[in-house]
Amino acid sequence: MSRPVPRVGRPEGSRTIAEVLDEARSRLDRLTPAQAMRALADGAVLVDIRPEAQRAVHGEIPEAIVIDRNVLEWRFDPTSEAALPAARYDLQVIVICQEGYQSSLAAAALQDLGIERATDVIGGQGAWQAQLAATWVALAG
Repeated sequence: MSRPVPRVGRPEGSRTIAEVLDEARSRLDRLTPAQAMRALADGAVLVDIRPEAQRAVHGEIPEAIVIDRNVLEWRFDPTSEAALPAARYDLQVIVICQEGYQSSLAAAALQDLGIERATDVIGGQGAWQAQLAATWVALAG
């Protein structure tokens, strides 16, 4: 029979995920989907870090490069042997996930590598899809 794991007090100096997320976002110039679309036109790169299962359910983003979250830093660190040819310190990398939480942490990690213009999309792919739908309605009307 298994025993329940006793709850212990939070270790000194540790942070909650809410605190970690707030700190990450405080460093980012987060973009709305419309702002991200304009940035793409100016040479930014959109990186979809959602797992394959989420992309299958919620759809692909044609403008995005798909990179698994677990290798993101290696693909964009210009000093890495696994870096993409486009990896540079001055590249604007816009990270997108499903809801905009994981992407904030990922963009902050890229900033830690010196990719100072790394950021993410507020609301993630869900907001991206809503913006795309609104754009099509506006164009059709």
